[in-house]
Amino acid sequence: MTVYSLFATCPRGLESVLAAELAAQGCSATAATDGGVACRGGLAAVYRINLHSRTASRILLRLTQGAYRSERDIYKLARGIRWENWFDAGQTFKVKAEGRRAQVKSLDFAALTVKDALCDAFRDACGARPSVDKMRPDVRVHVFLDDKTVQIFIDTSGEALFKRGYRQDTGDAPLRENLAAGLLLLAGYDGTQPFQDPFCGSGTLAIEAAWIAQNRAPGLMRRFGFERLKNFDKALWVKEKQAAKTAVAAEISAPVAASDNDRRMIRAAEENARAAEVDGLICFETCDAQDARPNGTGGLMLSNPPYGVRLAETAALHALYPQLGSWLKQYYAGWTVGMFTGDREMPKLMRLSPKRKIPLYNGNLDCRLFVLDMVAGSNRAKTAGQSTQAV
Repeated sequence: MTVYSLFATCPRGLESVLAAELAAQGCSATAATDGGVACRGGLAAVYRINLHSRTASRILLRLTQGAYRSERDIYKLARGIRWENWFDAGQTFKVKAEGRRAQVKSLDFAALTVKDALCDAFRDACGARPSVDKMRPDVRVHVFLDDKTVQIFIDTSGEALFKRGYRQDTGDAPLRENLAAGLLLLAGYDGTQPFQDPFCGSGTLAIEAAWIAQNRAPGLMRRFGFERLKNFDKALWVKEKQAAKTAVAAEISAPVAASDNDRRMIRAAEENARAAEVDGLICFETCDAQDARPNGTGGLMLSNPPYGVRLAETAALHALYPQLGSWLKQYYAGWTVGMFTGDREMPKLMRLSPKRKIPLYNGNLDCRLFVLDMVAGSNRAKTAGQSTQAV
């Protein structure tokens, strides 16, 4: 069996969760770095991690790596790859280059260098070259450069893995699906406890929670880049996909609820849940966050509440936060609460002390996941014989 060197990319801050997912799917030598996890695995592992990883963005398979001092060295390295073993001259491709401290004129020029080498290699081997398609290529090639080394990968995912295939309407500021799933896993959600999101927007957190509770592989509704590569083993893929389908539970053991004060967003969330085949598993409601009530005991609330960009928005939200803190203390004792926000002041203004503050990025926005354990009472109102600390 051929064992490949792989690199799984992910939103920054989810590397530890992704490393655990890769190990669970049979990958070895996992090593987390900023923005992803390197590992090793055979073809079955490539298929499984594309299908099952909730937090990965792409699964890249390394074709070569080497030292470079100029673009000429990059060309030689790319020229030496047997590209015709991976795809046909009749297929389209795209090259993307990224780097840190890269010693090249530009990353675009490095990508162009690899593109030229690929086309020249095809001409020599096949007498024809594939065409470039920047919008919907059959094959994606990724180039990573640091100050001394270049690595060239072929993308086994195709479209980014956060594109599960269910999202119809995203709202103004949607969470990507893999970030939503990562937040759930970081907050300790495993599908056995009640779940609520009182700021649900288009429903992504609730849908990802329902999929975790169902043990549903997030890739079951989509196609992958590896299906277009020459080493695609259809029988193996059918076997892996069938095993994943068999593992999906029809019922879930604890309730999932989501609410929002915008009726239009609730309609969008319901459409997304229908497309994700979990509309019968999630209870949606149109109401203000403070009108939501627990749907069980010892549950998890996880939300991406609005946070202001303009000064007036920020001032209005800061006035709301103490009310949210009082509401949580009054009704959600015994629950774990996770708030994902770009507003560092949120816990202080809610008069709550998070047990964990996890740095994460939502795109380029520096955010925090604040995880709080709610217990009865509050720091300010101490009653004899009653637990008083809200942590």
